[in-house]
Amino acid sequence: MTNPLPRLPKFEYIRLDTIESTLAFLKTHARNARPFLGGTDTFVGLRDRRFKVDYLIDLKRLEGFDVLTFDADQGLTIGAAVSLNQVIASSDVQRVYPVLEQAARYVGGYQLRNRATLVGNLCNASPCGDTIGPSILYGGEAHILGQEGKRVVPLVDFFLGPGKTVLSEAEIVQSIHFPIPPAQNQGVYVCIGRTQLADLAIAGVTVLAYPDDGCPSGFCFQIALSAVAPTVILVEEAQALLSAGPIALSTLEDAAQIASAQCQPIDDIRASKSYRREMVYRLTLRALLEVWDALQ
Repeated sequence: MTNPLPRLPKFEYIRLDTIESTLAFLKTHARNARPFLGGTDTFVGLRDRRFKVDYLIDLKRLEGFDVLTFDADQGLTIGAAVSLNQVIASSDVQRVYPVLEQAARYVGGYQLRNRATLVGNLCNASPCGDTIGPSILYGGEAHILGQEGKRVVPLVDFFLGPGKTVLSEAEIVQSIHFPIPPAQNQGVYVCIGRTQLADLAIAGVTVLAYPDDGCPSGFCFQIALSAVAPTVILVEEAQALLSAGPIALSTLEDAAQIASAQCQPIDDIRASKSYRREMVYRLTLRALLEVWDALQ
């Protein structure tokens, strides 16, 4: 069968030397320019005619965009041009933010992760983005640049819907900052796809928990569901249940059932609504059991 879309459409590649000139260009060409980093989603979108632009603006070499720094008091900063393989290889990420490393390994294959970036994965705002749940639960904040200045948006408020974020047409994300997570925290990211590697998640669950004397159970739990709603769902009712009293297997099962009831899956070619809902229950229970065992 002949490929009906065999080539990329024509566009002009732009790489400017400064942040200021890049922002000015984006402002002037807000309707027909698009910034990109690794381009792993951008070029597929162009090829498939999901959008059309006259200019692609390369952000990779802008000052400060390639930094990955960690401070024991301030936390972790990951620049927009830092690849996912660089995130995975960071000893600080492995040691302090292991769930982020774990989720990053699910994004494509090794070769793709040499190009793909954490910021690009977040800005793509796919409901099944593997890194979104862990980034939210670790308290990530997007540092956003525009001609009007800089603003900081918590990632929990960053996503508006599939492919939609709070970014205006003339804004770019310079970096993501993560504070130091609570002491003795334990977490896990689990997901299921049609194949074991290099496939989009059909359902994904992130759990992060830590000791907290302010909770009757002695622990604070956070649960995030991905690929089963337009944006990541934070299962607050289940979190409250796990914080409210003694934790037993039945408590974990009840929390998983709440997560399954609160998700908003769809039927599509990859999985049915009922299958996704069942997988949310199974994955949530699996994640909670693993984290609870580690906490003890």
